[in-house]
Amino acid sequence: MDDVKAAPVPHRHGGDRKFYVFGPDITGGGPGHGLVFVNEEKLLTPPRMIVRPEGGGFPELKEKPHIAYNKKQGKPPRDLEGTLSGYWFISERLKQIFETVDPEGFAFAECDYTLDDGSAGPTHFLCDVIRCIDALDEEASDVRVKYYPDHQTGEDVKLYSVAGGASLRFNEEIIGNAHVFVQPKLATKPICDAVLYSACKSSNVLKGLWFRDALKL
Repeated sequence: MDDVKAAPVPHRHGGDRKFYVFGPDITGGGPGHGLVFVNEEKLLTPPRMIVRPEGGGFPELKEKPHIAYNKKQGKPPRDLEGTLSGYWFISERLKQIFETVDPEGFAFAECDYTLDDGSAGPTHFLCDVIRCIDALDEEASDVRVKYYPDHQTGEDVKLYSVAGGASLRFNEEIIGNAHVFVQPKLATKPICDAVLYSACKSSNVLKGLWFRDALKL
């Protein structure tokens, strides 16, 4: 589903870049994808319960991730799917777009991908957005600020919430030439700009991507 408005909205600091929250489209309902992370336990780094490290990216993998499609558990994967031990599962054609637009913003790990009959499927990758930029213009944004106690430090931790709607504005001077990033302390999907958005939309074949205007969440 595409909730994006075409007209650019001026931001503080004199810029006119548009930004979007983006990720897998989970608005269709139903059982979702039927992907299974076959060798997840072998790739864990205890005490971590998922493969993705707390700081993002990929740990040193002992073997190639094996992802299998089981049609009894759900639909075949689209170009972008989520919820695989903290990672996105993406097609080769989507990886090519990500790498072309912003190669330093993403990390990838090629998978052994098998189909429901056990045969080898097309090339796919686990993917993570690895660039983190604290660029939220809190003063100009309409976003809830919440504080939660950190039991280890005894101090309160500030987090941003988009629950119930929000309007996010970013400091473009801090973002610079980046086209994708994760905003720390913000409980939402990664952020991208119009360059990555347009590259994905212009392909006309990609499925499973969801974009939302960051000004109108």
